[in-house]
Amino acid sequence: MTTDAPLSPATPTADHITTSSRDPHELAARLQQWLHATLGCDRAPSISDVSSPEGNGMSSETLLFTARWLEADVENERRLVARIEPPASDHPIFTTYDLDMQFRVMRLVGEHTSVPVPRTLWFEPDPAILGGPFFVMERIDGLVPPDVLPYTFEGSWLFEGSASDRQTLQTSAIEAMAGIHSITPDRFDLDFLHVEASGDTALERLLDRWKSYHSWVIQDTPSPVLQEGFAWLEDNLPTDVGADALAWGDGRIGNMMFEGNRVVAVLDWEMASVAPPEVDLGWMCYLHRFFHDIAVDLGATGLPEMFRPVDVAETYAKASGTVPGDLTWHMMFAAVRHGAIMRRVSERAIQFGEAVKPDDIDDLIIHRATLRAMLDGEYWSHISF
Repeated sequence: MTTDAPLSPATPTADHITTSSRDPHELAARLQQWLHATLGCDRAPSISDVSSPEGNGMSSETLLFTARWLEADVENERRLVARIEPPASDHPIFTTYDLDMQFRVMRLVGEHTSVPVPRTLWFEPDPAILGGPFFVMERIDGLVPPDVLPYTFEGSWLFEGSASDRQTLQTSAIEAMAGIHSITPDRFDLDFLHVEASGDTALERLLDRWKSYHSWVIQDTPSPVLQEGFAWLEDNLPTDVGADALAWGDGRIGNMMFEGNRVVAVLDWEMASVAPPEVDLGWMCYLHRFFHDIAVDLGATGLPEMFRPVDVAETYAKASGTVPGDLTWHMMFAAVRHGAIMRRVSERAIQFGEAVKPDDIDDLIIHRATLRAMLDGEYWSHISF
């Protein structure tokens, strides 16, 4: 299934997506002072090799750097990453950024599962240091399937391997997802993930949370296709879902690092919550279709064999011992949530001069034709469940 629709006027066309107006070198200078105080070492540490990643990520600000300091007469060198809350002036993607929550989730996963996550080092709640709360973690080496240009286009490193290599990568990604879901509220205290929302179940509360986010995004300019999408989700709430677990939220291979087609790091936890496992699985399947459809619409072959719901469900069942419920609703939930996010992303691109405002408000949503096809029912006959 392809949308057969051109990219909208609001679609960012640059090979780099602006995520902040902050100067990374100024941030590094402030970070150096903070690190000196945090480490308590006699000689000020040095920070070098400062950069920001390109090709992925449109939410929290990320700063890559190398730090060197002397401790007990021993020279230390660490390749580190700082994740910083974006400034309100930069049209942030989300309403709030709970960096402490992300820090705690990563520690929980790292300490109690075999899922590979970067080692978390320090959390700093004071926004005065870098302009927002931040945390620092170790940097992991590996390959990340890019968002820009999407990994579904030839030229991406995924095309350098065989179909068997891509299957290995897919299996490793799903196994990591199953590992995350082994963190359950009956075994671990996940109350720090609680948010105020209406509903009797975790899924209903998560849906209500995203309805609130949608309202914040659209302000006084409604999006007809998103409104219809949320109404459909309310009217068709599923009951065949697994037990609640830690949900990654943005679980997709673009938020993973790979080495030898196996996951070496799971990244980006700002959408973490408590939810049935199917929520993450639906997101994983849909987000691959999103990038695949972009490739096909522009004349490329894409990667149609990857992340088919039937295969994802089968692999997940083997990894977790639990057969997931039908993923149709959850893929729709993913597409609608992603629609709200993409509208916000497009508005941010307009602010930074990387896109122009369209006449039709729903053209802010790059996959509006897919949403329409989902709501009309024609989309699903092309998906392997």
